Amino acid sequence: MSDSRQRLIVAVSGASGSLLGLRLLQLLNQAEGWETHLVLSSAAVLTAKLELNESRETFEALATQVHSNKDIGASIASGSFRTAGMVVIPCSMNTLSGIANGASSNLITRAADVTLKERRRLVLVTREAPLNLIHLRNMTLATEAGAIIMPPVPSFYLGPCSLDDAVTQMAGRVLDQFNIDVPGMKRWEGTAQEGGKL
Repeated sequence: MSDSRQRLIVAVSGASGSLLGLRLLQLLNQAEGWETHLVLSSAAVLTAKLELNESRETFEALATQVHSNKDIGASIASGSFRTAGMVVIPCSMNTLSGIANGASSNLITRAADVTLKERRRLVLVTREAPLNLIHLRNMTLATEAGAIIMPPVPSFYLGPCSLDDAVTQMAGRVLDQFNIDVPGMKRWEGTAQEGGKL
């Protein structure tokens, strides 16, 4: 890389949960020494408008560089462009399927394929419920290829007081996968009882 910054690819698909992607970008924007490469699917833009009443520009303003999902010639489509990895947040079942089956039909799935082939960390924040057998098998395929499947499960044991608390905690846990520290994030410190016994 040209300087001391590390690069992280952030993709936002059209799955419900736009706030997860937005919050991760907000937290990452505050982290020192990180360069963010953002890709939004067309469905992600629609979902963000429906769920948050936010535009594409709100997400793009938080990124170092923005790439079109149609631009297969983008820098992040090549393994020679070094990154710390990639996160797809939220990750739709359509995007999961493309990644799991090697169907690099757009920049998100191509960049994910590159991340896997270069043995870099790929985190898929899959957003769907309930799951059918096709979803589960695609998750297995992606995991076997080296991806980390990380559904956005709230840390109830930390006592979140609001949806905002839960979303921030989940986004922070995703960034943990890349050793990116989020100041003030709550962490489990063990039980209060002496010796950790309930």
